[in-house]
Amino acid sequence: MKKMKFMALLVSAALMLGSCGMSNTAKGGMIGGGSGAALGALIGQIAGKSGKSTAIGAAIGTAVGTTAGILIGKKMDKAKAAAEAVENAQVEGVTDANGLQAVKVTFDSGILFDLNSSTLKSAARNSLTEFSTVLKNNNNMDVAIFGHTDKTGTLEVNQRISLQRAQSVQNFLKGQGVAADQMVTVEGKDYQEYDDAKSAAENRRVEIYLYASKEMIEAANNGTLQ
Repeated sequence: MKKMKFMALLVSAALMLGSCGMSNTAKGGMIGGGSGAALGALIGQIAGKSGKSTAIGAAIGTAVGTTAGILIGKKMDKAKAAAEAVENAQVEGVTDANGLQAVKVTFDSGILFDLNSSTLKSAARNSLTEFSTVLKNNNNMDVAIFGHTDKTGTLEVNQRISLQRAQSVQNFLKGQGVAADQMVTVEGKDYQEYDDAKSAAENRRVEIYLYASKEMIEAANNGTLQ
């Protein structure tokens, strides 16, 4: 049994490493096709090896089939491409807790806010106005917003300003017409999640995740996702 588990991990690792150049569409089909659980777990271990990765993913009670994974991957490819066109947005593909493809968009807080402030700068408003269109065009995706901070000051102060910054982004996006119930998670992260591999400025950031909602997954499983 141990040997079988080990071989499954080796196969999953080979699939994952071989898929580095794949689109979300191709990876979605592979993940939905059978080795998804092992592959998703392995990706999670590697992506979260620092212990500081953020878990996202809709609560679902069903498996995701190959076709559904492909359909969701296509949607994520399009959303990622649209987000990459937004000024000041750093965009990457990630994997959610269900082993499905998702999109992570990072805005440096130096672009969004003045030091120790949670009031959006004018340049930030322009970028977020562009980004709001991406969210409205993908309103069947759930959104999570996380404010992050550096190690300056107390844990309590950093927690508060991180949350206030995440809420500022949420409120601005709502003002641009993004549905409140689409933004299912809005949190501030204190410096216990500080990434020592990044500079203090890079740690002061807001991360926004787009991932498949429960309804989107159900539509993909039913073959009705457009």
